[in-house]
This record gives sequence, structure tokens and C-alpha cells, in this order.
Amino acid sequence: MDILYLTTIILLLVVFGITIYCFRRYYEQRLKREVVRARKSEHLKSVFLANISQTLRTPLKAIVGYSNLIIDEDSRHMRPTQMKETMNQIKKNSEQLLDFIAQLMELSNFEGSMSSFTFIEVNLSELMASYRREALIVTSPDISVRIRTDLSPHCKATLDTNYMHQIMMHLLKNAANNTTQGDITITYGYERKGLKVAISYTGSGQSELMGEDIYAFLQREDALTMNKDNSGLGLAICKAIIDSLAGEFDITTENGMKTNASFWFPCKMVDRDK
Repeated sequence: MDILYLTTIILLLVVFGITIYCFRRYYEQRLKREVVRARKSEHLKSVFLANISQTLRTPLKAIVGYSNLIIDEDSRHMRPTQMKETMNQIKKNSEQLLDFIAQLMELSNFEGSMSSFTFIEVNLSELMASYRREALIVTSPDISVRIRTDLSPHCKATLDTNYMHQIMMHLLKNAANNTTQGDITITYGYERKGLKVAISYTGSGQSELMGEDIYAFLQREDALTMNKDNSGLGLAICKAIIDSLAGEFDITTENGMKTNASFWFPCKMVDRDK
């Protein structure tokens, strides 16, 4: 009886010791990850601030320069075409600046964890139609935006509508900025227990950005350089969001002409069949 009692006590002590060891290892590893993340964030902040100052100065200098041109020149003596071109340049750089600041706000709000997502059930057909309407606003009049799917118009998906909107509008604006002819096509469907969306268009993409995570991307000297009225920051934000959803993101361009931007992430979907 004494031996059995002693053996039981020893086993309980061993189990207790193993449990304490496992908890200690778990929290040590978690602490190490947080320390690494904090150091990375601090380094990223320094590099990011250095890069952003130059990027913001470029459109601001243009706005100030064109404004001074109107002030210094007697507007009554300026040709209508010259005045219109000057005002268009001010408008263009102002919109560019506002769009870039909006992307910076998106980046500052992105936490990179599942806890930051708010999932709700929405009608996919209505959601995609709203993206199409917004895309048409920033697309040339001779470029059409089409939607294709084999899902029922009553299909519902559980997702974060705010982050979904960010992803779709970044990709659609990128498509609009690079499309000179043909159509922009949005294709979506159910694949591997998740939502697969592809945006195809005639034009070049920025597939070279997709090999990096957002931390590596933001440390590049040209990370915040605006290209064709659009910054690669938007695509980096898309990739960061999709990575946090345990999804996949890809952009491919064939012969520098045909681009297909696609993403997939696990997603609960109901009423899929027509």
C-alpha cells in the first residue's frame, strides 16, 4: 500500500513537472517571437519613415509648383489650355497624395492577426456587383468591367467585408491603371473549401512584388515609389491580409501583356448551387 501510494505521488510529480516544463517552453517561445516582432517593427518604423518622407514630398512639390505658377502668372493672360493643364496636374497630384495617405492608414490599422478580423455573412453576388460599380468610376470609359461565376446569385460567404474591400479595390485600381484596351474581368467561385477570386486584364502587373512579405517589401528603397499613379504598397497590403487569412495570393503576367491577379482563402460558403 505504501509502495503504491509512493508510486502515485511520484507519477503525479512527474506529470506536474512535465506540464510546468511544457508551459514554460510554450511561453518562452511565444516571448521570443514577440521580441523578434518588436525588434522588426522598430527597425521597420525607422526605414519606413525615411522612405515615406521622400515619397510624400514628390506630389507635394508638384502641387506647390503648379500653384505658384498660377499665382505668379496673371491668370487672365494664361491660355485656357495652359490653365486647364495646370489645374489637371494639381488635381492629379492631389488625388495621388490622398490615395497614398489612405493606403498608409490601411497599413497602420492592419495588425496581421486573426483577432483583427470581423467575419460576417454576406451575399457574394451583391458584394461583387458593388466592387464592379466602384471599379467603373476609376476605369476609362472604353474599358468594361465584367463579372463571371458559376455560383448561385443567392450564395453567401462569411468574410471580413472591410478587408475584402481593401483587397478588391487595390487590385481593381491596379488593373484600371494598367489596362489600355479590352476588358477587366472578375471571376469568383468556390475552391478547396474557400473563396477563389481572379482579376484578369490586358496590361502589365507588378508580379515581382509578390515574392516578399510586407516587412521585406517596406524595407526596399523603392517600396513607396509611385508607378503609374499607383504605389506597390497596395499590393503588399493585399498580400499581408491574405497571408494572415492563411490564403494564397498570386500575380502573373504573360509576355508583359495579359495579367491575372488571383487570391484564395478558406471561407465558409452556403447556397452555392444555382
